[in-house]
Amino acid sequence: MLTLIDDRDLARTLRADVLAGLTVTPKWLPPRWFYDARGSELFEEITRLPEYYPTRAERAVLAGHAPAIARITEAKCLVELGSGSSEKTRLLLDAMLRRGTLGSFVPLDVSASALTAAVGELTAAYPELTVTGVVGDFARHLAYLPEGDSRVVAFLGGTIGNLTPPERTAFLTALRGALHEGEWLLLGADLVKDPAVLVPAYDDAAGVTAEFNRNVLRVINRELGADFDPAAFEHVALWDAGHEWIEMRLRSSRDQVVRIPELDLTVPFAAGEEMRTEISAKFRRAGLAAELAAAGFTLRHWWTDPDGRFGVALAQAG
Repeated sequence: MLTLIDDRDLARTLRADVLAGLTVTPKWLPPRWFYDARGSELFEEITRLPEYYPTRAERAVLAGHAPAIARITEAKCLVELGSGSSEKTRLLLDAMLRRGTLGSFVPLDVSASALTAAVGELTAAYPELTVTGVVGDFARHLAYLPEGDSRVVAFLGGTIGNLTPPERTAFLTALRGALHEGEWLLLGADLVKDPAVLVPAYDDAAGVTAEFNRNVLRVINRELGADFDPAAFEHVALWDAGHEWIEMRLRSSRDQVVRIPELDLTVPFAAGEEMRTEISAKFRRAGLAAELAAAGFTLRHWWTDPDGRFGVALAQAG
């Protein structure tokens, strides 16, 4: 296991994010802090909800095209950014191992505990594969990916949509810089579609996404000694047609003041005030191809699920 982030680094980053986000108007918090152990459980539950189509749609693409991806790339090393449990990635591992080229798998994730569990399971399931976990942040540590040739970097789940356009540019440019010419990026991207389909995926009838959204407040309470009352914040999900993204927000249900002792910070919220906790951008093929090209990638192949809801791009570093 290669460890590029430790608990102290995470604590410093959380403090910086909370201080930056809660001292401006409008307020915001980055979505990475949803994912403590409870948040990860809630997200896994979200992926099984009837309203949440992206996981099923992406899996359908990978199930149908993993053999082609293995044949086209002849991958010797598969790298997965933000790997989590790497559950869908097994479709790629199986296809690449059948192809006879794959020798190593490198999952990268910020959660050391989740990564340790995933590496243990994958090592047992694929004894012929060298599995090396990297505890790191894909926004900061791409230059530290293990060297090699014939690498494929998988960035799945539509996570690219959580980045703002400038963040996407920086990420794709850094990734291109970490790859050799001819190596590959496999990118999962949720597509623009009817808001009647999009919004319920982020505002399910059972309220699981609402609990997931409020979990960021519980993380700040635990880690920074804050006194957020999660019940005093309502979950909001809306479609921003201008930016073509979903925004998740937390809306204060009353006038209140939150104290964060670890930052020596007092934060007022007015009744009805909203704080952004996530964007989830949706893409069109042409726009994504242009973003990839600007960073030095060429879109070589494009697949969608049968309903055309989710796209998987295979792009080559030029």
